[in-house]
Amino acid sequence: MRRKVKKGYKRQKNVKKGGSKGEGLIDLVFSWSLADVLNKDLYKAKVKPIPEIFSSTKEYMDSFIYPLIEETHTGLFSSIQTVHRAPTREIWSVDIAEDFNPPMYLYYTISLNRKRDRHAASYEPKLGDLIALTEVRPNCMEDLQRPRSPYLIGLVHTVGECGSENMVIRASKAIVPGEYGYRRKYKKQRSLFVVYLTSMITNLRMWMALKSELEGRNMNVIDRVLQPDSTIEESCSKCLSEESNQAVKSIVENAMISSFKLDTSQWEAVSSCVATRQCHHQNTVKLIWGPPGTGKTKTVASLLFALLRIKCRTLTCAPTNIAVLGVTSRLMSLVNGALEYDTYGLGDIVLFGNGKRMEIDDHEDLFDVFLDYRVNALSSCLNSLTGWKHNVESMIRLLEDPEEMYRLYLEERKNEQNKGEEEEDTSFGNWMVISNEDKDEGIHQDSNDEGANRIWWRKIVQTWKENKKSEKEEEEERRRISRRKIVQPWKENKKSEKEEEEERSKRKRKLECDKREEKDDSTRSNKENGEKDEDLTATFEEFFMKRFKLIGNQLIFHTTDLYTHLPTAFISLEVVKKMIKALDLLKSIGAMYTRAVAIKSLREVLNGVDEVGNTTFEHFRNLSSSKTELVQILRFLPEILIHLPILNTSHNEIRSFCLQNACLIFCTASSSATLHTKGMRELELLVIDEAAQLIECESTIPLQLSGLRHAILVGDERQLPATVESEICQSAKFGRSLFERLVILGRKKHLLNVQYRMHPSISSFPNREFYESKILDGPNVKEQAHERRLLRGSMYGSYSFINVSQGKEELDRHSTKNLVEVAVVSKIVASLFKEYVASKQKLSVGCISPYKAQVFALQEKLGQTYNTDSYPDFSVDVRSVDGFQGGEEDLIIISTVRCNERGSVGFLSNRQRTNVALTRARHCLWILGDGATLINSGSVWKELVVDAKARDCFYDANDDKNLAQAVAGALVELNQLDTLLVTDSPLFRNMRWKVRFSDEFMKSIYGIRNIGVRKEVFSILQRLSSGYHRHGNENVLKMGGTYSQLLELYPVYEWLNLVWSVDIERESSMDIQVLKVWDVLPKAEILRLANHLDTVFGNYAIDKMNRCKCRSFEGYACMLAVSSFDIFSF
Repeated sequence: MRRKVKKGYKRQKNVKKGGSKGEGLIDLVFSWSLADVLNKDLYKAKVKPIPEIFSSTKEYMDSFIYPLIEETHTGLFSSIQTVHRAPTREIWSVDIAEDFNPPMYLYYTISLNRKRDRHAASYEPKLGDLIALTEVRPNCMEDLQRPRSPYLIGLVHTVGECGSENMVIRASKAIVPGEYGYRRKYKKQRSLFVVYLTSMITNLRMWMALKSELEGRNMNVIDRVLQPDSTIEESCSKCLSEESNQAVKSIVENAMISSFKLDTSQWEAVSSCVATRQCHHQNTVKLIWGPPGTGKTKTVASLLFALLRIKCRTLTCAPTNIAVLGVTSRLMSLVNGALEYDTYGLGDIVLFGNGKRMEIDDHEDLFDVFLDYRVNALSSCLNSLTGWKHNVESMIRLLEDPEEMYRLYLEERKNEQNKGEEEEDTSFGNWMVISNEDKDEGIHQDSNDEGANRIWWRKIVQTWKENKKSEKEEEEERRRISRRKIVQPWKENKKSEKEEEEERSKRKRKLECDKREEKDDSTRSNKENGEKDEDLTATFEEFFMKRFKLIGNQLIFHTTDLYTHLPTAFISLEVVKKMIKALDLLKSIGAMYTRAVAIKSLREVLNGVDEVGNTTFEHFRNLSSSKTELVQILRFLPEILIHLPILNTSHNEIRSFCLQNACLIFCTASSSATLHTKGMRELELLVIDEAAQLIECESTIPLQLSGLRHAILVGDERQLPATVESEICQSAKFGRSLFERLVILGRKKHLLNVQYRMHPSISSFPNREFYESKILDGPNVKEQAHERRLLRGSMYGSYSFINVSQGKEELDRHSTKNLVEVAVVSKIVASLFKEYVASKQKLSVGCISPYKAQVFALQEKLGQTYNTDSYPDFSVDVRSVDGFQGGEEDLIIISTVRCNERGSVGFLSNRQRTNVALTRARHCLWILGDGATLINSGSVWKELVVDAKARDCFYDANDDKNLAQAVAGALVELNQLDTLLVTDSPLFRNMRWKVRFSDEFMKSIYGIRNIGVRKEVFSILQRLSSGYHRHGNENVLKMGGTYSQLLELYPVYEWLNLVWSVDIERESSMDIQVLKVWDVLPKAEILRLANHLDTVFGNYAIDKMNRCKCRSFEGYACMLAVSSFDIFSF
């Protein structure tokens, strides 16, 4: 039996007898048993290395099939291993869906329980999610397959529009409806949970691209990239004439590119790409090589600006949402600076994607081009009852015959009074409007200002969100009531339906009573003020001004939306000029009407000032002509809608219209599959930003778009490539980009050769090591202003390697961390914050590490301490190196983590990752690590340490007292006391007194488990070794023994004391005083120690005893021979 999909679903209609697109991969995943998923080598024998050269398109496409399957398998394997942390949700009901067609197409409608588990992540369904269905919330992978519940997975096929509780899935095995969830037939039957595993959406799109299942299947550009001969001319010989070159130069100059201050390499890159677009003789793939800081995004934005000016229909995509948002924002900054008529022209630019994943609400500068917002704005404008055309007609009627409008209002008002109704309605169609708009003094006076437009836009976005929220809340309330009716019979101590109905009736009666009381209070108040009920009817002046303000503001709002969001092909500049003129007239007329109301002469002014001879009306004489001109324009404007192919408010049609007619389109490479739609207008040019981070398999999605003639790949293969989970796929080069493969084959790439980010001392090493010294430093980074001294001391210059030799690397799950380096980073950041508070100089800090465990440790240590509203100009961003690609900060602190005798550095040795890490800083780069380990690694890090030493940029953390303190504190916490208790301990290396420890002290300090007590002991030792000494005899041990009087005490806590004395040690043929620490122990045990030391001191000669007693003081400092040291504590 088939059941229809519940109302509110956006059903996918591509399920046919032949199956849906991408089903080959889905069927394969469904065929895996749990044992298959856990078998790491399931496809090892079938995955072959992807070649660099291909003999045919089929070989090219087929070479990615098994690596894609293996990567999908590995992703699922990883998800299964961590299933105990996966988002889950209990299922409310399971029903057969309309597309149910066994045995292959097992589609089910699933409703999820609205109640979420507070102690676990709650699952929110998304299209393309791979999920598991289990009878229990899984605590381990074994819970996915129990005796009565075999391994069952599904793919989310559609998601309900009303909230996220409804979805249609395709299941790997049959489910018996009615036996699960709260709607199961029998109470004792089983519950069912949905468990999120992974997202399949991108892999499915790649599969469709490889299997030629995408609409269009344009292979022209792909055929071009398969040609192995690197000597193939990059540019068309027919387009290299002087005449063509002049034409391209003219295009670029006319596009105002000269105002963007491009350097020579950037200018040539833009010109070359524009010339490529002009070529219709061959398909071309261009490579633009953009090393760190060379203005790659600026160059791409400038190119897109030029393409926008010549109306070249272009798709710009990137591997990630962050990259897409970055290039779109840069383009918008150029476009907004060049707009001549408010926001007219933005309709030619579209950004689309998942707004939630993009976090689009944090990018206000992109609201005007984001597709979802645009669709809602145009839908509102085109609404026949409340939209732009309705408001135009309403304004014309009001201006031409206000008396007739008022008469109709009075008639309606009279009818309402006769019926005893007094309703206040804020809808556009009613004559009397009581709303917040009435509070405005007039029509919005700054509607053409950029700031005002954004305010208006935020209003529509906010209104749209509130409406969505309201609709969702209403739907949730209906569902809650419905579920309550089902669940109530099974619950104890619950009200019956009759009782609940009575309660609802009581609430309704109370609400009506409150309304009557409110009305009575209002009536009484009016009577107290001498008013009558009929006075609620608006006067002519009140009616006209409220009506004028409301319609006028809506007209401004919708008119601005129209010329902002409609493509320029459907709204000419002349029309926009008339629109803006109409808005100016509207505001001018509104100001005059407001003035007329103030002098109580609105009716006379509306009747025409020419008939009035009074000089009071002199400034109203232009009103009549302005009103006539405004009405003429308003009558003309609706004609523009006749030519629009969208005359209704269907969101799907408006969405298609916007994509069909946009000039520049922005999305991720994966999302470009959306453009593979039947009837989609052809594209001319493809620009892939961050192309070296996009696996070649994924680039085949946009490369097959219909009509595509040329592709421009922008990236840097010497930075990090795409992330690939499977080690088998890594070995097979599945993560290699098309950009990198073409470079390997010797394809020419245009180098952007000037960097504008890094101080020269920072760029020096990576430029030489990774770019053969081809990159020049821009004039801005050579200026004195680009050099910043953030902390005192030479260690904290523009570039430093800070040696942390006492670090301790430890394995945390599958990653590595070094808590000593964490402590050093924390101390540096604390010092930076202290300086910021004093100087108020803006500073952004990035703390990065190649290892996830170190990143988590840093985040835990630093927390949100420095990212507060109280200090907006001081920010600390902690991320992995991979997560920082494309980012930059004023200061970057790198924690390299590794510290071992073997010189093992693991994937830290990756040159691409190292390149990214070293090129994120603008003003200062401080690298923390164990120099000995890095030198022994034989990797690029050896070269870095050697270079730092050669440039006198190599420093030891123990040379800074604050960092030495941080190191010591970390070692105490880690119980690594051996490092602190050796003869050349870094803790006492630069102190006045040398410190020696007895065996008894060593045993006692290890016996203290309290970290706080340990830190206090070492803090006291630092004070004593710096020369600190309390005057008086209260710290001298007073006992009967002669020699025990040499001992001194220092209280640690009430119950614990540090026992020490001055001893003599021979060094370089000289006797010197040293601080001898005998023990730390309770006072009750000191007598035993003193008796023991009497024997020890009894062997001292009298001369030695006297030298032990010899002291000289400067204040509280016990002197030896060197200058005093600062005292610090943990």
